[in-house]
Amino acid sequence: MKPIQSNEIKRMLSKVPEVTIYFWIIKILCTTVGETAADFLNVNLNFGLTGTSIVTGVLLLAAMYVQFKSKKYIPGIYWLTVFLISIFGTLVTDNLTDNLGIPLEVSTIVFSVALVLTFVFWYANEKTLSIHSIFTKRREAFYWLTILFTFALGTAAGDLMAESLGLGYVVTGAIVCAVIAVMTVAWRMGLDAVLAFWIAYIMTRPLGASIGDFLSQTQDNGGLGLGATVTSAIFIVAILLLVIYLSVTKRDLIPTLSTSAKTATEPKRSTVLWQVVVVVAVLVIAAGTGYYLRHNSLQDALPQGSSSSSVTQAFPQDDISNFRKITEDTLSLVQAGNPSAAKTRVTDLETAWDKAAARLKSINKTKWNTVDSAIDKVLRQVRAVHPDANACKASLEALVSVLN
Repeated sequence: MKPIQSNEIKRMLSKVPEVTIYFWIIKILCTTVGETAADFLNVNLNFGLTGTSIVTGVLLLAAMYVQFKSKKYIPGIYWLTVFLISIFGTLVTDNLTDNLGIPLEVSTIVFSVALVLTFVFWYANEKTLSIHSIFTKRREAFYWLTILFTFALGTAAGDLMAESLGLGYVVTGAIVCAVIAVMTVAWRMGLDAVLAFWIAYIMTRPLGASIGDFLSQTQDNGGLGLGATVTSAIFIVAILLLVIYLSVTKRDLIPTLSTSAKTATEPKRSTVLWQVVVVVAVLVIAAGTGYYLRHNSLQDALPQGSSSSSVTQAFPQDDISNFRKITEDTLSLVQAGNPSAAKTRVTDLETAWDKAAARLKSINKTKWNTVDSAIDKVLRQVRAVHPDANACKASLEALVSVLN
């Protein structure tokens, strides 16, 4: 083999890590902590969705600048960028849903198309989608744009399954694990590694959310009851320890190979093409069928003679009474000067609302959006680091008015 010159070796140093078990563990941990961090900025620090998006966007731009300026893969910089882009990708979907009222079905389709187009342009320009080939600025730009869309798509698809279709994060996590397992087996049996990697990368986003939800939710709601703060702390420590370990051992560095060697190991284009067509078709058909069946089951559960497009009546009174009772309890605690107890009680409201979201949204989407917006304002005010009693009282009274 012809020896590679020193300047060629410098140019070909990879900017991303090797895909090992450490890669997947850190990626899932970053996904979970990224979501809880967004909630902390949005609700606890009262930044709001727009403020959180701006702060995260600025931090992401700074991290991306450092990442692009670096000459090689540096674990700390790389995973900080992934952590921030996981938050920002989540916020992109949240802004479309909460601020613009775009349905999750539409977001899922739009981000799927955007991801496909990114892959098409990436391959058209570089003739490869392998992460082992990220050693030029243009390929790195395609790589990070793809990462952004995978997080946005994973958020939209995961929330669609867990919330809009009412499957919950445990069931959603089980479905995602099944897809990842199938992809792993298919890869072992000859499925293109690049195709299997990107599908798994998308799926690990809702998987991370499911794990975080299971650990943080109360035992009454099927979780372990660790809470968001403890869960986040555990995951952050785990991420730091793994990144430090990889920085010292360098076990996730991609070996430098010559261009001819890389090309020789790539499968035939025709083989990869039909694999992509078959796998994508199977996923689309399975997802479409699952959505259709679940959506119909929710429609069948509606009151007789009603539909999501024609229903105008309010929600079932049992639900409204429960939400109103929790809201009034929280208001009483705020008025009594007990913000700590108010924060605890308002969590019951969030939990009850989330559990009933899919069913109530099917009954009356307009009403659901109105109540959801009012509850979001209550959560931001009551959970603020330094809650303002008057602001909390005003948001709670507004919610009671909406529920009445």
